[in-house]
Amino acid sequence: MGLSDETHRHEGCGKAPAKLLRMTRSVKLWTPAAAMLAVSLISYIDRNTLALLAPVILRENGLSAEQYGWIISAFSVTYMAANPLWGRWLDRWGLRWGMTAAVVLWTLASASHALVAGFLGFAIARAALGFGEGATFPGGLRTAVQTLPGHLQSRGAALAYSGGSLGAVLTPLIIRPVYEAWGWRGAFLFTGGVGALWVLVWLALSQRDDLRLIPPRNPAAPRPERVGLTWSDPRLWSYMASYALCGLPLAFVLYHGPIYLDRGLHKTQSEIAGVLWIPPLGWEIGYFAWGWLADRWGRAREGLSGFRRLTWIALVLMLPLAATPWVSSYAGTLLLLFWAMFVAGGNVIVSISYATRVFGSANSGLLAGLGAGSWSALVALVMPWFGRMMDQHRFAEAFGLATLLPVLGFCVWLWVNRARRAAPAPQCAP
Repeated sequence: MGLSDETHRHEGCGKAPAKLLRMTRSVKLWTPAAAMLAVSLISYIDRNTLALLAPVILRENGLSAEQYGWIISAFSVTYMAANPLWGRWLDRWGLRWGMTAAVVLWTLASASHALVAGFLGFAIARAALGFGEGATFPGGLRTAVQTLPGHLQSRGAALAYSGGSLGAVLTPLIIRPVYEAWGWRGAFLFTGGVGALWVLVWLALSQRDDLRLIPPRNPAAPRPERVGLTWSDPRLWSYMASYALCGLPLAFVLYHGPIYLDRGLHKTQSEIAGVLWIPPLGWEIGYFAWGWLADRWGRAREGLSGFRRLTWIALVLMLPLAATPWVSSYAGTLLLLFWAMFVAGGNVIVSISYATRVFGSANSGLLAGLGAGSWSALVALVMPWFGRMMDQHRFAEAFGLATLLPVLGFCVWLWVNRARRAAPAPQCAP
């Protein structure tokens, strides 16, 4: 063997360990965000189990769709209140014990659904679940900005948040066989067991230095300058309006999609459970597609003009949802529900990327809480209204309103952030 061959052999041996080292570092970098993906996945399996099994639960317990809407509102009210509370607690006290307490609480609440009956029992169980799950997205965004560099944070948030959409995709596939084997009460006991397993894994993972630090901050980053959040700033209100109004189709499709397929298209519970993974798949894809665009357009030289461009695109893409009641085919209906969730889920990521750019990442937990809390407040207000429309088979009005409110949210955001008001506040993260 010549000298040249020997040299190439040693160079080749050196490349393999270097590649392995890079892969190891990448896995370590993304593991906290992946843990938040898992916890948001569990939270949405917990909450979507009721939506999936709503037709049979309503019949067995003698509940109307309007009462079902009020049960959803009980969740939404406590979820609304808890989001900013958990956000502030996580910003101040850290992720490790904050997320542990939250998941233990909502795991117990989820399992308690197996023990209740009637309107009041379900309302109390949902309220407890909503309070615990208020930590889900503040924890996800707090983790992304705490453990990832600035140019990856939108994609990190998309990864952390995507467990919600993935949970909506997987819930029918996971819960349907559990329901068929052990009934709807067994399904809720199953969700409680999954939550308990996550807590055990999290207690081991969260011993990492970048997750244990109190107050939390990225050790590799310079100490950020805190940017105050003031209620008089119209940009804060535009963020909450965009998150809430433009994200409304997520709740509408999740909670009332099964009711519409049952009463509007006359599908059976098994038929509905077999396809309910399709619309949330759009939500899952939307998180990553729009997260990539938000990193590329929102954090480059284009600044807020990139966010304005994305918002105009989302406004136009939301309009087809209103046509759903006039589509007679099952496949066409599912496609429109898929599309609406693709657009609405993408807007969630665009909204939080905008907020952390304008107000800085030092308050990321609180920002996530304000966004998710405003969304939950709107859901609490309108879900009974949508439920009454479903009871009365006023499907065209329901889908029209579910389209109009996001369009209103897009317009509010665009007006507040028009070009002459576009100057952002100082950025707090690298």
